[in-house]
Amino acid sequence: MDRRSIIAGTGAVGVAGLLAACGPREQAAAPAAAPAAPAVVTGETVRWRLASTFPRALSTIWGAADVFAKAVSDATGGRFQVSTHPAGELVPAMGVFDAAQAGTIECAHTATYFFFGKDDALALANGGISFGLNGRQMTSWFYEGNGLALSRELLDTFNLVNFACGNTGVQMGGWFRREIRSPADLQGMRFRAGGFAGRVLERLGVVPLAMPAGEIYQALERGTVDGAEFVGPYDDEKLGFHRVAPFYYYPGFWEAGTQLDLLINKTAFNALSPEYKAIVHNAAAFAHTTMLARYDALNPAALKRLVAGGTRLMPFPRSVMDTAFRAAHELYAELNATNPRWKKIYDDQIAFRRDQVLWHGLAEASFDSYMQLQGRNNRL
Repeated sequence: MDRRSIIAGTGAVGVAGLLAACGPREQAAAPAAAPAAPAVVTGETVRWRLASTFPRALSTIWGAADVFAKAVSDATGGRFQVSTHPAGELVPAMGVFDAAQAGTIECAHTATYFFFGKDDALALANGGISFGLNGRQMTSWFYEGNGLALSRELLDTFNLVNFACGNTGVQMGGWFRREIRSPADLQGMRFRAGGFAGRVLERLGVVPLAMPAGEIYQALERGTVDGAEFVGPYDDEKLGFHRVAPFYYYPGFWEAGTQLDLLINKTAFNALSPEYKAIVHNAAAFAHTTMLARYDALNPAALKRLVAGGTRLMPFPRSVMDTAFRAAHELYAELNATNPRWKKIYDDQIAFRRDQVLWHGLAEASFDSYMQLQGRNNRL
């Protein structure tokens, strides 16, 4: 699929709606949406509107919203309907948080780290920090650790109730027009980065730039940016980055296991019956696992196609990783000293990470390393 067809496929959203994982200050001002009609509640009938940060064209990350809506409808025999709307259809992509908070819409599908400008702690609520938890670890912390309770406490201050509703897994490090051999090569580099990543990258001398996904290809092609990241092979191939930037680096250390969120207006959620609240919880959990399963299923074939087409797949040098690790934790120490809400969540999440790294290193990593060796030796 070429770049023109994928942009055309966004329909009413258009190029501007093809939004990447970007921060709250990244979207140009757009007209406010008309207030949503109140949710229709007649006996057992409920109708909600869900606005997404993402366009329909990116079927993996957008798709969790449709999976959630269908699961809710199926579980209620169609009595609870959630209409899903891509970025820009009801409200601007970066307006979904505010719209759900105000009750203009009943719920949003997005990632809390996009809105760290409201409170840096929102980057922790969905695992959106550099060198954080991977996808499995984030899910474990959220459901079996203190993640759900701590993030609910934070989101309650914004009149929102949050549910995990997707995960990308560890993302790629992005596309570069030139090779990265050491931290010195990052100095002055103009790099499109989404979410909280820019806070760390700027400490490496990078100039982080925000832009919607529909503009990244042109920026790389024209040299307006020297590199850019989005999610991973399946999405990146659709967006055509391989045609204008030959070097594809891994891993995306700033997004080890980014969780997507279903953010529901607190008043709308509290109006539901206990049965419907349980259905929302279960439908979001199903969408959560479905998204990661789809990425894991689709990324390998896309990566093979990219490499076969000439993409130069390369790991970040250890010196870059070490420098970024130090910079990230210097930033976290500063936030610990200045933001009590950050500190409360961070201390808990990092203690959880310490045990998870120990366990995963013993079991998962050692098994994976052995199987990768067999793969390299053509024994699989």
